[in-house]
Amino acid sequence: MKTALYEEHLAAGGRIVPFAGWQLPLQYRSQLAEHHAVRQNAGMFDVSHMLGIDLEGEGAAPLLSRLLANDVGRLQQVGKALYSCMLNPEGGVLDDLLLYRLAEQRYRLVVNAATAERDLHWIEQQRVGYPVTLTPRRDLAMIAVQGPHARNKGAKVLPPKLAEGLLQLAPFHAQEAGEWLLARTGYTGEDGFEVMLPAAAAVPLWRSLQAVGVVACGLGARDTLRLEAGLNLNGHDMDEKTSPLESGLGWTVAWEPAERDFIGRSALEQQRQRGLHRQRVGLLLEGRGVLRNSLPLWKDGQQIGVITSGGYSPTLNCAIALARVAPESGDSCSVELRGQQRLLRIVRLPFVPFNRDSAPIRQ
Repeated sequence: MKTALYEEHLAAGGRIVPFAGWQLPLQYRSQLAEHHAVRQNAGMFDVSHMLGIDLEGEGAAPLLSRLLANDVGRLQQVGKALYSCMLNPEGGVLDDLLLYRLAEQRYRLVVNAATAERDLHWIEQQRVGYPVTLTPRRDLAMIAVQGPHARNKGAKVLPPKLAEGLLQLAPFHAQEAGEWLLARTGYTGEDGFEVMLPAAAAVPLWRSLQAVGVVACGLGARDTLRLEAGLNLNGHDMDEKTSPLESGLGWTVAWEPAERDFIGRSALEQQRQRGLHRQRVGLLLEGRGVLRNSLPLWKDGQQIGVITSGGYSPTLNCAIALARVAPESGDSCSVELRGQQRLLRIVRLPFVPFNRDSAPIRQ
């Protein structure tokens, strides 16, 4: 599948790769330059492969209360956003997503491309008995603009109503203007915004952002940025067999009110009572080397865990990784690289501090 911006990516020299069934740019001229543009100025990503799903009706909030580990009741005001996991009955993560409250009885979920069809089927199964209308928004495109100057640049080219509100918009808040939805969210650890808009409007906005100096970025930079920020990648750092408690996402589970029986709650409660057998940590390799996904981790001759996401950090100029390890693994472990055991430091996340004005999380 191709997004509304596919021809723009080709014209700019984008290296196109398949991703979750979509044809998307891995990079343009330099992945490093794109990464640094976001950290230092402003970059933009075509994230139209992600799917918006609108839920409307008196059953929308009760259904979402059942579907999500976080509590939709926290969205007391129209325009607020919530990050959550959607779980299976065993407490595994089906998907992580954002939820926006758009009106009194209208919400929008934004889900990952790789799980979109499965998510839709799951929600359809669970909504039986709930008076709610479900509408996949395949008519929309989505652009993420990230970096310390993202909002200032975006305000120059967005429609007047959205531009006026962008500079005052608080993190994890959104506003609508017709079919446009602007949200102060992101997946880089930097400040910025994401905008969902009619597909026909995507190319003009993309070109306008380029004209004010926003750098087009690909999947490669998006991955190194989110890794530096310590943000999970669905299907790697969390999956159907891994709970949010094991994935560093315990803060997204709303235990109160106690009577809210969300899917997976019983399994999570049992896991919390037993204690975790694995936990998410950050790893840093001093010296040369590459940390790859699925590499086993060792301590005192015993395997204690596995790397779930690894790569090079352009900001720190070293290899970093996210991993799941046994509790009480201390402050170090080792990994075998080219036949040699190399020492890894276990460090606190994020690797690179968040921009103080940024939203804290995004898929």
